[in-house]
Amino acid sequence: MITEQAPVLPSPAVVSAPVNAREAIQGRASAGRITWTGPLGVMAARSILIVLAQALVTLFFFWKGSPDPLKDGTVWWTVTGTLVDAGCLALMFRFTRREGIRLMDLIGIQKDKLRRDILMGIGILLVMFPIVMIGGGMLSGLILYGKLQPAQTAVLMTRPLPLWAALYSRTIWWLIWSVTEEMTYNGYALPRLQVVLGGRTWLAVAIVAFFWAFQHAFLPLILDLKLFLYLGIQMLPLVIVQQVIYLRFRRLPPLIVIHWGMDFFSVMYIISIIR
Repeated sequence: MITEQAPVLPSPAVVSAPVNAREAIQGRASAGRITWTGPLGVMAARSILIVLAQALVTLFFFWKGSPDPLKDGTVWWTVTGTLVDAGCLALMFRFTRREGIRLMDLIGIQKDKLRRDILMGIGILLVMFPIVMIGGGMLSGLILYGKLQPAQTAVLMTRPLPLWAALYSRTIWWLIWSVTEEMTYNGYALPRLQVVLGGRTWLAVAIVAFFWAFQHAFLPLILDLKLFLYLGIQMLPLVIVQQVIYLRFRRLPPLIVIHWGMDFFSVMYIISIIR
């Protein structure tokens, strides 16, 4: 007599992990598809591309005979920033393709958790943004200028742009910038450095925090060492907290929501329209 056997279900041990999970990255690193050069190269390239993009606009204003081409050029970074994003996405596409995964896998969207991710992102934004950003700025001001709100940083407050550039900055730039930045540092660099550095998470967080925080020192590019350090140091608490959140959940949607909120409020505050 033939008896019908029940289908054999895969055990939890053989169910594949998400492609950006630590064990999945470890497998690809063991196969030689991930090294430290990818994460470090992408992070360094982002700051280099920021400088190059601003330099191109500065050269344009120099050619136009501007009395201060550097000042006139660097205020455009919320427009030229999209070129930076395109370059970073192209690099990450190349490296993720070498790994055998898709670029979108870095985001880790899970439909059943998307609503919770959005609400979590909004909640963290409301609590974290004012505390960390204001605290980071005050800390940086005390370290470098001996004041909580140094007058020297007033140059960072407002940036006049033509109507079309201001509209672009307020409606499109931040949507692309926030996603690309989270993919670069949290989605791509951090979990891979964590693996290739032998599981030394603290070291991976420190390296990513350095590159991520001081990327902001080039926004805008002002030839003032103290101001450069101020911009970088003030971002350190924020980028460290963001990394801790990512390592806890391994999904970018909550952090993208947080980043969208921060960049939207910032661009609405600092950009004025040339009348």
